[in-house]
Amino acid sequence: MTLKDFDFELPSSLIAQRPEKRGLSRLLVLKKDGTILHRKFSEIGEFLNPGDMLVLNNTKVLPVRLEGRKPTGGRVELLLVRPLEDGYWLILSRDTYKGIITVSEELKIELSGSDRARLIYSGDLKEILWKIGQMPLPPYIKRRPLPEDKEWYQTTYAEVPGSIAAPTAGLHFTEDILEGLLSNGILIRKVTLHVGPGTFRPVRTESIEEHKMEEEIFEIPSLLFEEIREVKARGRRVISTGTTTTRALEGYASGRYRELSCNGVLKGSTDIFIYPGYEFKVIDGLITNFHLPRSTPLLLSSAFAGTENLRRAYKEAIAMGYRFFSYGDAMLII
Repeated sequence: MTLKDFDFELPSSLIAQRPEKRGLSRLLVLKKDGTILHRKFSEIGEFLNPGDMLVLNNTKVLPVRLEGRKPTGGRVELLLVRPLEDGYWLILSRDTYKGIITVSEELKIELSGSDRARLIYSGDLKEILWKIGQMPLPPYIKRRPLPEDKEWYQTTYAEVPGSIAAPTAGLHFTEDILEGLLSNGILIRKVTLHVGPGTFRPVRTESIEEHKMEEEIFEIPSLLFEEIREVKARGRRVISTGTTTTRALEGYASGRYRELSCNGVLKGSTDIFIYPGYEFKVIDGLITNFHLPRSTPLLLSSAFAGTENLRRAYKEAIAMGYRFFSYGDAMLII
Protein backbone atom coordinates (compact mmCIF):
# COMPACT_ATOMS: atom_id res chain seq x y z
CA MET A 1 0.00 0.00 0.00
CA THR A 2 1.06 3.55 -0.68
CA LEU A 3 -0.27 6.80 0.68
CA LYS A 4 -1.87 7.85 -2.60
CA ASP A 5 -4.35 4.97 -2.19
CA PHE A 6 -5.92 6.98 0.67
CA ASP A 7 -6.23 10.34 -1.01
CA PHE A 8 -9.37 12.01 -2.33
CA GLU A 9 -10.57 15.41 -3.48
CA LEU A 10 -12.98 17.21 -1.16
CA PRO A 11 -14.77 20.46 -1.98
CA SER A 12 -13.94 23.01 0.71
CA SER A 13 -17.66 23.76 1.03
CA LEU A 14 -18.11 20.33 2.67
CA ILE A 15 -15.69 21.03 5.53
CA ALA A 16 -17.99 21.77 8.47
CA GLN A 17 -17.17 25.04 10.24
CA ARG A 18 -19.88 24.71 12.87
CA PRO A 19 -21.77 21.68 14.18
CA GLU A 20 -25.35 20.77 13.48
CA LYS A 21 -27.59 20.70 16.53
CA ARG A 22 -26.39 17.70 18.53
CA GLY A 23 -28.09 14.51 17.41
CA LEU A 24 -29.39 15.89 14.10
CA SER A 25 -26.38 15.19 11.90
CA ARG A 26 -26.70 12.81 9.00
CA LEU A 27 -25.62 9.19 9.43
CA LEU A 28 -24.22 7.09 6.62
CA VAL A 29 -24.52 3.39 7.47
CA LEU A 30 -21.93 1.25 5.70
CA LYS A 31 -22.37 -2.51 5.99
CA LYS A 32 -19.48 -4.89 5.50
CA ASP A 33 -21.22 -6.32 2.41
CA GLY A 34 -20.99 -2.87 0.81
CA THR A 35 -24.60 -1.80 1.38
CA ILE A 36 -24.96 1.92 2.06
CA LEU A 37 -27.93 3.46 3.89
CA HIS A 38 -28.67 7.10 4.72
CA ARG A 39 -30.24 8.08 8.03
CA LYS A 40 -30.20 10.74 10.77
CA PHE A 41 -27.86 10.12 13.70
CA SER A 42 -30.86 10.09 16.03
CA GLU A 43 -31.90 6.84 14.30
CA ILE A 44 -28.71 4.98 15.24
CA GLY A 45 -30.64 2.78 17.67
CA GLU A 46 -32.20 0.98 14.68
CA PHE A 47 -28.82 -0.65 14.04
CA LEU A 48 -27.92 -1.70 17.61
CA ASN A 49 -29.39 -4.79 19.21
CA PRO A 50 -30.22 -5.57 22.86
CA GLY A 51 -27.11 -7.00 24.48
CA ASP A 52 -24.70 -5.10 22.21
CA MET A 53 -22.06 -3.02 23.99
CA LEU A 54 -21.42 0.60 23.01
CA VAL A 55 -18.02 1.90 24.17
CA LEU A 56 -17.44 5.66 24.54
CA ASN A 57 -14.30 7.73 25.12
CA ASN A 58 -14.99 10.04 28.09
CA THR A 59 -11.90 12.22 27.72
CA LYS A 60 -12.49 15.94 28.20
CA VAL A 61 -10.96 18.70 26.09
CA LEU A 62 -9.41 21.58 27.98
CA PRO A 63 -9.31 25.09 26.43
CA VAL A 64 -5.54 24.89 25.95
CA ARG A 65 -5.21 27.28 23.02
CA LEU A 66 -3.49 30.31 24.54
CA GLU A 67 -2.30 33.68 23.29
CA GLY A 68 0.38 35.68 25.04
CA ARG A 69 2.41 38.82 24.53
CA LYS A 70 6.18 39.21 24.46
CA PRO A 71 7.74 42.10 26.39
CA THR A 72 8.01 43.87 23.02
CA GLY A 73 4.27 43.45 22.44
CA GLY A 74 4.54 40.70 19.82
CA ARG A 75 1.93 37.97 19.92
CA VAL A 76 2.63 34.25 20.51
CA GLU A 77 0.02 31.49 20.08
CA LEU A 78 0.48 28.00 21.48
CA LEU A 79 -1.28 24.82 22.55
CA LEU A 80 -0.57 23.09 25.85
CA VAL A 81 -0.28 19.36 25.06
CA ARG A 82 0.59 17.65 28.35
CA PRO A 83 2.74 18.11 31.46
CA LEU A 84 6.22 16.61 31.38
CA GLU A 85 7.95 14.87 34.26
CA ASP A 86 10.39 17.73 34.92
CA GLY A 87 7.70 20.32 35.65
CA TYR A 88 7.62 21.65 32.11
CA TRP A 89 4.84 21.26 29.55
CA LEU A 90 5.00 19.90 26.04
CA ILE A 91 3.55 22.55 23.75
CA LEU A 92 2.82 23.13 20.08
CA SER A 93 3.76 26.52 18.65
CA ARG A 94 4.93 27.90 15.34
CA ASP A 95 6.95 30.52 17.19
CA THR A 96 10.51 29.76 18.33
CA TYR A 97 10.64 32.64 20.80
CA LYS A 98 12.52 31.95 24.04
CA GLY A 99 11.53 33.96 27.07
CA ILE A 100 8.50 34.89 29.13
CA ILE A 101 5.15 35.83 27.64
CA THR A 102 2.13 37.21 29.51
CA VAL A 103 -1.17 35.45 28.86
CA SER A 104 -3.19 37.14 31.62
CA GLU A 105 -2.80 38.50 35.13
CA GLU A 106 -3.05 34.90 36.39
CA LEU A 107 -0.73 33.20 33.90
CA LYS A 108 2.70 33.78 32.44
CA ILE A 109 4.60 31.22 30.35
CA GLU A 110 8.35 30.80 30.06
CA LEU A 111 9.06 29.41 26.61
CA SER A 112 12.10 27.28 25.83
CA GLY A 113 11.44 27.15 22.09
CA SER A 114 8.56 25.75 20.06
CA ASP A 115 7.95 22.60 22.12
CA ARG A 116 8.64 23.21 25.85
CA ALA A 117 7.36 25.70 28.38
CA ARG A 118 7.11 26.35 32.11
CA LEU A 119 3.84 27.75 33.44
CA ILE A 120 3.95 30.51 36.07
CA TYR A 121 0.62 30.93 37.83
CA SER A 122 -1.16 31.02 41.18
CA GLY A 123 -4.39 29.22 41.91
CA ASP A 124 -6.01 26.33 40.06
CA LEU A 125 -4.63 25.91 36.54
CA LYS A 126 -7.77 24.27 35.15
CA GLU A 127 -9.91 27.14 36.42
CA ILE A 128 -7.51 29.61 34.81
CA LEU A 129 -7.66 27.76 31.49
CA TRP A 130 -11.47 27.68 31.48
CA LYS A 131 -11.46 31.41 32.14
CA ILE A 132 -8.86 32.58 29.60
CA GLY A 133 -8.19 29.70 27.20
CA GLN A 134 -9.80 28.89 23.87
CA MET A 135 -10.78 25.48 22.54
CA PRO A 136 -8.10 23.93 20.30
CA LEU A 137 -10.11 23.69 17.10
CA PRO A 138 -8.36 21.97 14.19
CA PRO A 139 -6.76 24.20 11.53
CA TYR A 140 -9.30 23.30 8.82
CA ILE A 141 -11.93 25.20 10.83
CA LYS A 142 -11.22 28.62 9.35
CA ARG A 143 -12.41 30.85 12.15
CA ARG A 144 -11.43 31.89 15.63
CA PRO A 145 -12.81 29.74 18.46
CA LEU A 146 -16.07 31.03 19.90
CA PRO A 147 -17.23 30.80 23.52
CA GLU A 148 -19.85 28.33 22.24
CA ASP A 149 -17.09 25.94 21.16
CA LYS A 150 -16.45 25.14 24.82
CA GLU A 151 -19.77 23.29 24.67
CA TRP A 152 -19.87 22.31 20.98
CA TYR A 153 -16.38 20.77 20.95
CA GLN A 154 -17.08 18.47 23.89
CA THR A 155 -19.09 15.27 24.24
CA THR A 156 -22.05 15.32 26.63
CA TYR A 157 -20.34 12.59 28.68
CA ALA A 158 -16.84 14.14 28.88
CA GLU A 159 -15.42 13.52 32.36
CA VAL A 160 -11.63 13.16 32.45
CA PRO A 161 -9.63 16.26 31.40
CA GLY A 162 -6.58 15.64 29.23
CA SER A 163 -7.26 15.93 25.47
CA ILE A 164 -6.18 18.57 23.01
CA ALA A 165 -8.91 17.45 20.60
CA ALA A 166 -12.39 16.04 20.96
CA PRO A 167 -13.22 12.38 20.22
CA THR A 168 -15.48 13.73 17.51
CA ALA A 169 -17.57 10.63 16.78
CA GLY A 170 -19.07 11.12 20.22
CA LEU A 171 -20.15 14.73 19.58
CA HIS A 172 -23.37 13.46 17.98
CA PHE A 173 -24.75 11.77 21.10
CA THR A 174 -27.34 13.55 23.24
CA GLU A 175 -28.35 12.40 26.69
CA ASP A 176 -31.74 11.41 25.25
CA ILE A 177 -30.13 9.22 22.56
CA LEU A 178 -27.96 7.47 25.15
CA GLU A 179 -30.89 6.98 27.52
CA GLY A 180 -32.92 5.52 24.64
CA LEU A 181 -30.15 3.03 23.88
CA LEU A 182 -29.93 2.01 27.54
CA SER A 183 -33.69 1.47 27.72
CA ASN A 184 -33.44 -0.78 24.65
CA GLY A 185 -30.93 -3.05 26.36
CA ILE A 186 -27.70 -1.63 24.95
CA LEU A 187 -24.79 -1.82 27.39
CA ILE A 188 -22.86 1.46 27.57
CA ARG A 189 -19.31 1.47 28.86
CA LYS A 190 -16.58 4.12 28.92
CA VAL A 191 -12.83 4.17 28.44
CA THR A 192 -10.48 7.13 28.38
CA LEU A 193 -7.91 7.91 25.72
CA HIS A 194 -6.48 11.42 25.81
CA VAL A 195 -6.21 12.62 22.23
CA GLY A 196 -2.79 14.06 21.46
CA PRO A 197 -1.16 15.48 18.36
CA GLY A 198 -0.27 12.00 17.07
CA THR A 199 -3.87 11.28 16.08
CA PHE A 200 -3.83 14.24 13.72
CA ARG A 201 -0.31 14.25 12.37
CA PRO A 202 -0.53 13.39 8.67
CA VAL A 203 1.16 10.29 7.31
CA ARG A 204 4.22 11.60 5.46
CA THR A 205 5.95 8.35 4.56
CA GLU A 206 4.95 7.10 1.12
CA SER A 207 5.08 3.55 2.47
CA ILE A 208 2.30 3.42 5.06
CA GLU A 209 4.01 0.78 7.17
CA GLU A 210 6.88 3.18 7.94
CA HIS A 211 4.67 5.71 9.73
CA LYS A 212 5.09 5.88 13.52
CA MET A 213 2.29 6.95 15.86
CA GLU A 214 2.99 8.96 18.99
CA GLU A 215 1.93 7.43 22.29
CA GLU A 216 -1.40 8.45 23.80
CA ILE A 217 -2.46 7.73 27.38
CA PHE A 218 -5.49 5.51 28.06
CA GLU A 219 -7.45 4.19 31.03
CA ILE A 220 -9.71 1.13 30.82
CA PRO A 221 -11.84 -0.30 33.65
CA SER A 222 -10.14 -3.50 34.77
CA LEU A 223 -13.28 -5.66 34.30
CA LEU A 224 -14.19 -4.33 30.85
CA PHE A 225 -12.52 -7.08 28.84
CA GLU A 226 -14.25 -9.74 30.93
CA GLU A 227 -17.56 -8.06 30.04
CA ILE A 228 -16.53 -7.91 26.39
CA ARG A 229 -15.86 -11.66 26.36
CA GLU A 230 -19.30 -12.27 27.86
CA VAL A 231 -20.96 -10.05 25.24
CA LYS A 232 -19.25 -11.88 22.41
CA ALA A 233 -20.05 -15.29 23.96
CA ARG A 234 -23.74 -14.36 23.75
CA GLY A 235 -23.35 -13.57 20.05
CA ARG A 236 -23.63 -9.81 20.58
CA ARG A 237 -21.39 -7.05 19.27
CA VAL A 238 -18.97 -4.44 20.61
CA ILE A 239 -19.55 -1.08 18.91
CA SER A 240 -16.73 1.42 19.30
CA THR A 241 -17.42 5.15 19.24
CA GLY A 242 -14.54 6.69 17.36
CA THR A 243 -11.03 5.82 16.32
CA THR A 244 -9.63 6.89 19.70
CA THR A 245 -11.85 4.43 21.59
CA THR A 246 -10.82 1.80 19.06
CA ARG A 247 -7.12 2.48 19.58
CA ALA A 248 -7.50 2.12 23.35
CA LEU A 249 -9.34 -1.22 23.06
CA GLU A 250 -7.27 -2.70 20.26
CA GLY A 251 -3.99 -1.36 21.64
CA TYR A 252 -4.55 -3.20 24.90
CA ALA A 253 -5.95 -6.37 23.30
CA SER A 254 -3.02 -6.51 20.86
CA GLY A 255 -0.42 -6.02 23.57
CA ARG A 256 0.64 -2.81 21.83
CA TYR A 257 0.87 -0.71 24.96
CA ARG A 258 3.15 0.34 27.77
CA GLU A 259 1.65 -0.20 31.21
CA LEU A 260 1.83 2.69 33.63
CA SER A 261 -0.28 1.26 36.47
CA CYS A 262 -3.09 -1.16 37.26
CA ASN A 263 -5.13 -0.33 40.34
CA GLY A 264 -8.76 -1.01 39.51
CA VAL A 265 -8.05 0.65 36.16
CA LEU A 266 -5.77 -0.51 33.35
CA LYS A 267 -3.69 2.59 32.70
CA GLY A 268 -1.03 2.81 30.04
CA SER A 269 -0.06 4.36 26.74
CA THR A 270 -0.33 3.01 23.23
CA ASP A 271 1.26 3.86 19.91
CA ILE A 272 -0.76 1.33 17.92
CA PHE A 273 -1.13 2.25 14.25
CA ILE A 274 -4.06 0.50 12.60
CA TYR A 275 -4.16 0.32 8.82
CA PRO A 276 -5.55 -2.15 6.24
CA GLY A 277 -4.41 -5.68 6.97
CA TYR A 278 -4.86 -5.34 10.73
CA GLU A 279 -7.00 -8.09 12.30
CA PHE A 280 -9.41 -6.53 14.80
CA LYS A 281 -9.56 -8.34 18.12
CA VAL A 282 -12.31 -6.41 19.94
CA ILE A 283 -14.65 -4.26 17.90
CA ASP A 284 -17.52 -5.46 15.70
CA GLY A 285 -18.82 -2.03 14.72
CA LEU A 286 -17.45 1.48 14.44
CA ILE A 287 -19.10 4.89 14.75
CA THR A 288 -16.88 7.53 13.21
CA ASN A 289 -16.82 10.82 11.35
CA PHE A 290 -15.54 11.49 7.82
CA HIS A 291 -11.78 11.94 7.98
CA LEU A 292 -8.99 13.87 6.32
CA PRO A 293 -7.25 12.38 3.28
CA ARG A 294 -4.03 10.52 4.10
CA SER A 295 -4.81 10.55 7.83
CA THR A 296 -4.41 7.79 10.41
CA PRO A 297 -8.16 7.84 11.34
CA LEU A 298 -8.97 7.30 7.65
CA LEU A 299 -6.57 4.36 7.51
CA LEU A 300 -8.13 2.82 10.63
CA SER A 301 -11.62 3.20 9.15
CA SER A 302 -10.39 1.62 5.91
CA ALA A 303 -8.93 -1.29 7.84
CA PHE A 304 -12.29 -1.96 9.46
CA ALA A 305 -14.63 -1.31 6.53
CA GLY A 306 -12.45 -2.55 3.69
CA THR A 307 -10.63 -0.02 1.53
CA GLU A 308 -12.91 -0.30 -1.50
CA ASN A 309 -16.06 -0.18 0.63
CA LEU A 310 -14.89 2.97 2.36
CA ARG A 311 -13.79 4.59 -0.89
CA ARG A 312 -17.26 4.05 -2.38
CA ALA A 313 -18.93 5.37 0.79
CA TYR A 314 -16.82 8.53 0.75
CA LYS A 315 -17.53 9.08 -2.94
CA GLU A 316 -21.28 8.78 -2.29
CA ALA A 317 -21.06 11.02 0.80
CA ILE A 318 -19.32 13.74 -1.22
CA ALA A 319 -21.88 13.47 -4.03
CA MET A 320 -24.71 13.80 -1.51
CA GLY A 321 -23.21 16.77 0.30
CA TYR A 322 -22.32 15.18 3.64
CA ARG A 323 -20.41 17.46 6.00
CA PHE A 324 -16.82 16.36 6.72
CA PHE A 325 -14.32 16.33 9.60
CA SER A 326 -14.72 17.24 13.28
CA TYR A 327 -18.00 19.14 13.16
CA GLY A 328 -19.34 17.06 10.28
CA ASP A 329 -21.69 14.12 9.84
CA ALA A 330 -21.28 10.57 11.09
CA MET A 331 -20.77 7.08 9.72
CA LEU A 332 -21.64 3.71 11.25
CA ILE A 333 -19.67 0.74 9.92
CA ILE A 334 -21.18 -2.65 10.82
